Amino acid sequence: MIELSLAEIADVVGGRLHRTDGSAVVTGSVEFDTRELGPGGLFLALPGQRVDGHDFAAQAVEAGAVGVLAAREVDAPAIVVPPLPPGQGNAGSVALTGDTDGAGAAVLAALAKLARHVVDRLAAGGLTVIGVTGSSGKTSTKDVIAQLVEPMGPTVAPPGSFNSELGHPWTALRADASTKFLVLEMSARGIGHIAAAAETTPPRIGAVLNVGSAHVGEFGSREGIAKAKGELVEALPEDGLAVLNVDDPLVAAMASRTKARIVGVGESAGAQVRAADITVDEQARPSFRLITPEGEAPVTLPLHGEHHVGNALSAAAIARELGASTEEIAQRLSSLQRRSERRMEVVTRADGVTILNDSYNANPESVRAGLKALASMTRSGRRAWAVLGVMGELGEDSVTAHDAIGRLVVRLNIEKLVVVGQDASAMHQGALQEGSWGEESVLVPDVEAAVAVLHDQLRPGDVVLVKASKAAGLWRVAEALLADPEAGTDSSSSERSNGGHA
Repeated sequence: MIELSLAEIADVVGGRLHRTDGSAVVTGSVEFDTRELGPGGLFLALPGQRVDGHDFAAQAVEAGAVGVLAAREVDAPAIVVPPLPPGQGNAGSVALTGDTDGAGAAVLAALAKLARHVVDRLAAGGLTVIGVTGSSGKTSTKDVIAQLVEPMGPTVAPPGSFNSELGHPWTALRADASTKFLVLEMSARGIGHIAAAAETTPPRIGAVLNVGSAHVGEFGSREGIAKAKGELVEALPEDGLAVLNVDDPLVAAMASRTKARIVGVGESAGAQVRAADITVDEQARPSFRLITPEGEAPVTLPLHGEHHVGNALSAAAIARELGASTEEIAQRLSSLQRRSERRMEVVTRADGVTILNDSYNANPESVRAGLKALASMTRSGRRAWAVLGVMGELGEDSVTAHDAIGRLVVRLNIEKLVVVGQDASAMHQGALQEGSWGEESVLVPDVEAAVAVLHDQLRPGDVVLVKASKAAGLWRVAEALLADPEAGTDSSSSERSNGGHA
């Protein structure tokens, strides 16, 4: 963050000084965890499920903080912010657990104001803010964008999927005077959430990846989701750039909603940045010809799943806008590193069993993509296992969507399906209805039961996809398989590969 005095911060956020004359200067980072604080930091006093950050104000100062951003008076130098007007609440996508009196919402609102102030000052000095949204793929694409632009200047991007109303401004405040690019995910669980995020960090470049069915239970329809995702391109300035996936009609239609210049990406002939001649190898890694108005170059992505091609094209269009050549983009795409956990993380055990840990989250589109990658990896005769759990927030479409996934497993000739949890039982029923299966599909009550089935039936060389919404906690299946003492792991033969999707 740029250096600001407590008095300046109080003025920005509309707070009052407490136990300080305001002359102390914040020279370090802004943190909500006292363990992460260093000299010159600013501590955010936020309520949690078990503890309240206000109770740790003195400890934060002992750890190096020069002050605390708080919603009430504390036993340390602080900026005390006013309560929010009745009914205003959290503007972001995920409310703070334990925020029963609105104190956390007030601190987060102040944090957003501080982030906007800092980003405005940095933008005036040359910072470019890049936003990415979509029903799936945001986190992976954010990671790809960051790796494409880092050679062109210092870059800040959030760790993992830290894109909530806390993670968004917290990430923005990691930028300082040396930062050239700020890459941010824009997520939404309702209309207005992306607009609020864009108000906090006004983007100059925005990419919309796709409109799927994630959170359709909250938005009511894919058209409702498209309305929310399009808030990103509506926030772009006239001299900005909107990167739109023209292969998705709902995304392509967003062209009418922006003042910015538009670059279309996709496989369609009309896309300005497109992929041709896509092939997938036995590890489900896609190769293609990257075609831009300036030329073309071959790309082989070290990511698992053909769905990554579209994500890579959006990132390529952004890097092109910022000055990278087609050849440079292709080389960087072919040298990507995985940065976010539990997103098509591929590890092979010493006994030859390969685990595709894509357990961070799930929706119908991302599960279909994971299953297709699994099928590609078992074309050579390896036996495929799909360990799947519930896909959350699908509303009245939930049963139909889960049933369709079960049927797809059969159509892709995936030999074994383990459905975890009663909430996902329609997957099991769909598989049974689609094919004359006996014990190929099994419904188990929990993670422990799934692990027991796998431990009993896995054979060397099998490939296992593990995927579900975050609440299902299916990463514990992947962790148990990797920790199996009878299987072991062999770093010389293990493939810790790159990839994933949100």
